[in-house]
Amino acid sequence: MDRIIYTAMTGANAASHRQAVLSNNLANASTNGFRAEMSTFRSVPIQGDGSTTRVFALEATSGHVETPGPVQRTGRNLDAMASGNAWFAVQGLDGTEAYTRAGSFQISPTGQLVTSTGLALLSDGGGPIDVQQGADISLGSDGTITSKVPGQPAAAVGRVKLATPTPDDPLRRGDDGLFRTASGDPMPNDANARLLAGALEGSNVNPVESMVGMIAAARQFEAQLRMLQTAETNDKTASQLLNLNG
Repeated sequence: MDRIIYTAMTGANAASHRQAVLSNNLANASTNGFRAEMSTFRSVPIQGDGSTTRVFALEATSGHVETPGPVQRTGRNLDAMASGNAWFAVQGLDGTEAYTRAGSFQISPTGQLVTSTGLALLSDGGGPIDVQQGADISLGSDGTITSKVPGQPAAAVGRVKLATPTPDDPLRRGDDGLFRTASGDPMPNDANARLLAGALEGSNVNPVESMVGMIAAARQFEAQLRMLQTAETNDKTASQLLNLNG
């Protein structure tokens, strides 16, 4: 049988993978702080006996789109949007320090400042942030957390850790949707990073671009299937010719 079926199979598999990436992006078009995932095709020559006349097509995720999402004004005291390329530091479920752009915070029943998914928000010292129950909490542009209890003067209770990745140690998306450095080491606190209180960052996914990409991936998948059908037809025709000559 013609080895073209293996080439077509890898092409169809790569197109299917791209379709999954684009579908996930489109599903998160309204998720606060979501970063669109990028994917690329690449060809890999087949190594083995004989000449390398065949290549496999592979699909690989090449990172995420760094462009910030749109500003969504909420006016809520515990909503914040990190400015520029800064990220909020949180404690992942595995206990390691991770990073997110989703800035919708709340106070847990135990008095900790957490994300909307219940992950502890970290301070510039690297630990969880404890606040007093019933206090009026506000966030400053530099990440300072101010607590105001009725009848008492306002007091700073901590500062949110804002970290900015570097090209030498970029962020990578994990299976839990959080980002971590490529080296696995926590980033230092960026004292110059700022946040915008009373606002959230929207997803940076372009729905129209994702839909067009999904249509293109579907057509690529169909083209690879037609190649498989062509290979099958050629195989049947060759068998018939051999039977006639035999």
